[in-house]
Amino acid sequence: MRVVELAGLGPAPFCAMLLADLGADVVRVGRPGGGGGHAQDDVVNRGKRAVEVDLKDPAGIAALLRAVETADVLVEGFRPGVAERLGIGPDECARVNPRLVYGRMTGWGQDGPLAHTAGHDIDYVALTGMLHAIGRKDGPPQVPLNLVGDFGGGSLYLAVGLLAAVFEARSSGRGQVVDASIVDGSAHLGTMIYGMLASGGWKPERGSNLLDTGAPFYDVYETSDGGHMAVGALEPQFYAELLRVLDIEDEVPDRADPSTWPVLRDVLGKRFAERTRDEWTRLFEGTEACVAPVLSLAEAPDHPHMAERGTFVDHDGTVQPAPAPRFSRTAVPAPGPVPNAVQDLDAVAVEWGTENGKDT
Repeated sequence: MRVVELAGLGPAPFCAMLLADLGADVVRVGRPGGGGGHAQDDVVNRGKRAVEVDLKDPAGIAALLRAVETADVLVEGFRPGVAERLGIGPDECARVNPRLVYGRMTGWGQDGPLAHTAGHDIDYVALTGMLHAIGRKDGPPQVPLNLVGDFGGGSLYLAVGLLAAVFEARSSGRGQVVDASIVDGSAHLGTMIYGMLASGGWKPERGSNLLDTGAPFYDVYETSDGGHMAVGALEPQFYAELLRVLDIEDEVPDRADPSTWPVLRDVLGKRFAERTRDEWTRLFEGTEACVAPVLSLAEAPDHPHMAERGTFVDHDGTVQPAPAPRFSRTAVPAPGPVPNAVQDLDAVAVEWGTENGKDT
């Protein structure tokens, strides 16, 4: 699959990286002086080729459209209307390639009252209700990095939409625009929570539910050395194993009564505070209590499970997550290098099968 990515920040580049991880030929088009060489730890650009084009110059627009002629996908993350003003909007691209899938990544979407308003991940997640739901009781909402918005609700939804549209175009012969907005994707990620809310299975008060630290058996606890253990003992059999390993079966109230949860939380907290994180890790190892140590970003790649699966890789001295998911028959390539040289866009167009705007 051939992908033209118009250089930007955050979710659009991450989407293109995901496609490159899975074997797509991604060409990242940046502005002169800013689209080529990258720091080797700028891993969202791994596996891509870099070109530099002045999209304010008619010659640059012509060069881009030559590459678009035989591309499968174009990805852009401009504000609504910017690509059209440059002369590289969906209509212009469809005229040279009716099969092109045109992917648009924005926070608010291509239309609506906020479409032309500035924003960032935290703003988009705030308006979907998801930010309000994350945090402890009587505390403020907690920011989930930019995972729920930019990369979860944005990049992944754009990738799925692009693949679906390419699949459809191969039978219909017609491309289309994929409007991936972070608000739409972030809201969609909350489908189960909204369903539970509608059925009475989720309280609107933050930190009062099974999955939002309301339940003491689904939470994190500090250890004697300042580390933390993550406890996810939702099911009765896992909870029983948790109590057995902690040796507190006779000290805890009935968890079926939420009014006892403050007492249960206090008992769990005091018990976990008696040992270090590594001591508890060894005690829980091999059990089915659904308890795991909270690892730092530096520690995670060295965990035995991560190491054996190759969940992280060291590429050119930069430790980074490996491509995912995995396939039983076809091999996912190793992460490609971050481009450190600028290629010629016309040369890419010729390679893809066009020369001077015509198929070769």
